[in-house]
Amino acid sequence: MIDRLFVLSSLEKVFPDEAPTPYTGKFSMLRGDQLSFQVAFYMDAAVREAFPQNVQVRLESPLGQWAEVTQVKCVPALYPAGNTSDGGFLRTMPGLYPDLLQPIPAEGVRMTPRSWNAVWIQICTDADTPAGEFPVTVTISTDCPHNGGKEEHSVTVPVEVIPVQLPEQKLLFTQWFYCDCIADYYHVEPWSEAHWTLVEKQLRTAAKYGVNMILTPLFTPALDTAVGHERTTVQLVDISRENGVYSFGFEKLERWVRLCRDCGIRCFEMAHLYTQWGAKHCPKIMATADGEYRRIFGWETDAVSPEYREFLAAFLPALIAELKRLGLSRDEVRFHISDEPYSDMLEQYNACKQQVVDLLDGYPVMDALSDYSFYREGVCGHPVVALDHVQPFLDHGMEDLWVYYCVSQTYQVSNRFMCMPSARNRIIGPQLYKYRVSGFLHWGYNFYNSVLSMRHINPFAVTDADGGLPAGDPFSVYPGDGGEPWDSIRLRVFSEALHDLRALELLESLTSREHVMELVEGGLSRELTFFSYPAEASYLLDLRSRVNAEIKALSR
Repeated sequence: MIDRLFVLSSLEKVFPDEAPTPYTGKFSMLRGDQLSFQVAFYMDAAVREAFPQNVQVRLESPLGQWAEVTQVKCVPALYPAGNTSDGGFLRTMPGLYPDLLQPIPAEGVRMTPRSWNAVWIQICTDADTPAGEFPVTVTISTDCPHNGGKEEHSVTVPVEVIPVQLPEQKLLFTQWFYCDCIADYYHVEPWSEAHWTLVEKQLRTAAKYGVNMILTPLFTPALDTAVGHERTTVQLVDISRENGVYSFGFEKLERWVRLCRDCGIRCFEMAHLYTQWGAKHCPKIMATADGEYRRIFGWETDAVSPEYREFLAAFLPALIAELKRLGLSRDEVRFHISDEPYSDMLEQYNACKQQVVDLLDGYPVMDALSDYSFYREGVCGHPVVALDHVQPFLDHGMEDLWVYYCVSQTYQVSNRFMCMPSARNRIIGPQLYKYRVSGFLHWGYNFYNSVLSMRHINPFAVTDADGGLPAGDPFSVYPGDGGEPWDSIRLRVFSEALHDLRALELLESLTSREHVMELVEGGLSRELTFFSYPAEASYLLDLRSRVNAEIKALSR
């Protein structure tokens, strides 16, 4: 039987063994907006009924065509986080953590008795969504085995749709997209028609949640790979070498660009030209060389070897010509040298950059790094800075700031590990607004490998890269049945942060930046920074409610 049922915000996480906190506030949204809330309920049972029960979920509302209901499911997290000394975590021990949002079939789902369960309601408005306040009624019904009947409980939530269109996202956002992991999980041949279909589905989900720049595998990305090992080949460029002369086929790259654009992704970052963490070697590059298809560059090749420079001198001008033919401007393309070089790698990184900079025709080079010296010395003019190393860049007034987080950003700053409160995920929205951040990067969109790609994993059972990375860091989307991507809580909450950012920018266009910052910081005891921010979900929920109310008042 259903013992208790009530509404939660999207920032609450429902663990099976802990009663969540009900939400009693109001919900409002703009057109072109996304709003999520949850309905939680406790499944009690007499001894004779102590088995999983079939539960049906029904949503009734004038907003029904814009709404979707999914089941909140817990997944195992054996390595929740590393450094947890800042205390900003829900739990730190291995266990089951709510994260997966799984579709609910017509026949209902099985819910476990003597535990808390939840369903997630997401409303995505568009230009045609009617304005006004509408009821959204969610009904949970379950079979009663002892009398053959049904038990039903309902809750109704009012949702106001404000007749103002949310502006398009200005922030550039990339989450590294791994085509090889899709092929490996679904056991399909890379770039077969089946693979293209699966890739498209994950691309569309990425675009829906704000990704507008995509990692493009010219070569199999030289990322998260143990030295001497290699990942499944997903190279988009066909390469031939006959008698020392290179030629290139860009048919798959053209299809990739057209597909991404059709999905709503407008910017492209080219896969790294050198290996990660030092730029000492070349990425794996496959070619038909004198009639044999084989690897022509890889771990065995020194990064600054004459052979690789000869290849780049042939390849990069041909690539640039193709990018121009496809209509990609310099504003829509980024190149990478090497990911996360450290201070002692500056000389090697610069040597690699000098090997290619004259071949890139002015297209910008961008890399994730944390050492200010790379920017100060002009070695990397477009750094993507780790959140916990951003202060020197802010102190020097850097413009066009890009930031990122990954496995290492566990102390004080925002991140999206499963063990973190969702508010710590969503707070990035006001932070991005305050610091006028131009772009954001997170590496783990769909990394379904163990750490360093030593083996493939089942992401429904292994959420921490086989104990190598905090649960929730490696991927934000699950590879669902039939190739359908299944969302995570973390994916949707980060998207809410991006919608918050757009709402703040809209309000600024109607008032002033000073006015919006007064809303953001006015009631705080200290200014909002990347390291200091309200931990309570109520801050974010109240802020967005006030922003929406002001937009409504000013747009009449």
